[in-house]
Amino acid sequence: MRSPVNEGEKDFVIILGVDPGLLKTGYGVINAESRTKLKLIEAGVIRTSPSSGISARVTDIFNNLSDIIKEHHPSALVLEKIYSHYAHPATSILMGHARGVVCLAAGVNHIRLVNYAATRIKKAVTGNGRASKIQIQRTVKAILNLNTCPKYNDITDALSMAISLVYIEGVPKHVLTSAGNSPRLFEKITKGNTQ
Repeated sequence: MRSPVNEGEKDFVIILGVDPGLLKTGYGVINAESRTKLKLIEAGVIRTSPSSGISARVTDIFNNLSDIIKEHHPSALVLEKIYSHYAHPATSILMGHARGVVCLAAGVNHIRLVNYAATRIKKAVTGNGRASKIQIQRTVKAILNLNTCPKYNDITDALSMAISLVYIEGVPKHVLTSAGNSPRLFEKITKGNTQ
């Protein structure tokens, strides 16, 4: 559920976590009042078609992510530091395309970009730097008081990134403004409707 933000100083901050991928880019927007008061605003996946060219795919990711940024006005965008296994160099190159577009969206929109190692995110959120996907899903569900775990790991990972910023750095006070809803052509979830 989204709380409308009008004028004046608010005691919360909006954080966007993004799990970039060329096929599916997961995202999660949270409202953080404190370490113990975190709320889901919106989360979902931005999908691109494998049959489209690389330029069309990264453009789709950039445009949809820019819409999310314009709608929610996050104070920070959190990414996982890039990691690539030497046995899969092509995968890291493809992921790098999507990650670069996410960094560009943050820069163009003057949003602070935060990068944490995967182990630091897991440790901040679950208390275990080597937590399994299931542990992360259950912890994210509990922290955000969701009815069910998000459908995709990309969403869970993005939400855990946003949560990790609060658990690592705390919540500053900000003056935020509201934006209207904008239609987008991708899947999204809201609190209580995670299917």
